Amino acid sequence: MPFALAAIIGTALLYPFGHQQRTGADLGLGQYPVNGEVIAAEAGGCGDSDGCVTLQVRMADGPNPGRTIAQVMPTEPGTPRFAVGDQVVLSYAGANPEEESSYQVVDFQRGTPLIVLGLVFAVAVLLLGRWQGLAALGALVLSFVVLIGFVLPAILAGENPLLVSVVGSGLIMFVVLYLTHGFSARTSTAVLGTLLSLALIGGLSALFSATTRLTGLDDDTSSLIAALGTPIDARGLLLAGIVIGALGVLDDVTVTQTSAVWELRRANPNLGWRKLYNAGLRIGRDHVASAVNTLVLAYAGASLPLLLAYSLSGRSFGEIISTQAVAQEVVRTLVGSIGLVAAVPITTLIAALVASRETGGTARGTAAERVGSAAAESATTRVHRRRRPPQAPTT
Repeated sequence: MPFALAAIIGTALLYPFGHQQRTGADLGLGQYPVNGEVIAAEAGGCGDSDGCVTLQVRMADGPNPGRTIAQVMPTEPGTPRFAVGDQVVLSYAGANPEEESSYQVVDFQRGTPLIVLGLVFAVAVLLLGRWQGLAALGALVLSFVVLIGFVLPAILAGENPLLVSVVGSGLIMFVVLYLTHGFSARTSTAVLGTLLSLALIGGLSALFSATTRLTGLDDDTSSLIAALGTPIDARGLLLAGIVIGALGVLDDVTVTQTSAVWELRRANPNLGWRKLYNAGLRIGRDHVASAVNTLVLAYAGASLPLLLAYSLSGRSFGEIISTQAVAQEVVRTLVGSIGLVAAVPITTLIAALVASRETGGTARGTAAERVGSAAAESATTRVHRRRRPPQAPTT
């Protein structure tokens, strides 16, 4: 309850009430998307060079829906390939809508495939998880609501990104865990373990980002700050990404550890908290080993183009690892992994202390199991009474 109240109060204090965030043309981003379809493509269109293709694109919306315009695209190795029938997105600069130069093909349309993929994902979760899967999908939607409705506006309004990410992660954690797993001592144990691990990750990321002098000023962050024209703590933005990125994996570890301890307690109600802790820790060692490997590979996969570029630079491994772009990923990976490792003993200890204090009947299982056990004990008692030999009369 204290942590929940702190998250609610923090949200109220950090939410940018009354702040009007400039967007679009107000920030100089006067580009508007226009959907279109490639109806013809032929080589040439850029003078004597053969490295271009001329596309005929019919616009589906925008200022001139139904009109066909010509777009000359280079055919270099670093540019995408377009073909007849492709659904594309053009960028309209807001100038004369009759001029073809006011438009530029910038991307493909991906709405339909993404919707299909999302539906396949939802069906897979519902088939396996059923009602709990439905709750998990609802929690996922609410997580996006917190990110889009609170975290992003608060950071853009100039609030401390690390503090915003901690409060936002707390809200997401409460919503996801309690909605998915219900209100119980088991869920509260996972919540407490996640909170403590998040606090450790936030502290370590702040410490090592300062000692390694990470600025957080990559190309995307620099462009964002330049467009906004207002100061944003770039290092704090990096720390916020570390905290939010580690939250999903932490949920997995803490819930698994808590469930393992409760199942051990159910299987043997006579286990004390020390034996529960030791048994749960043995399970956690296997889990955390695979989780750390997953985290490292996830960050490596996301940074693969960057790693490929650095591998061709001819620089030594020490020089590459100490560059800003790579070093921040190293700090992100190692700090998150330390938090995962620490989450196992922290959560297991809390779970062992709480589960061992529950009554034997509660630890054994569901209400139906307890009723069946009580009926069996009653029947056994009656049988023993019937078989008891008659006692000699006393004088």
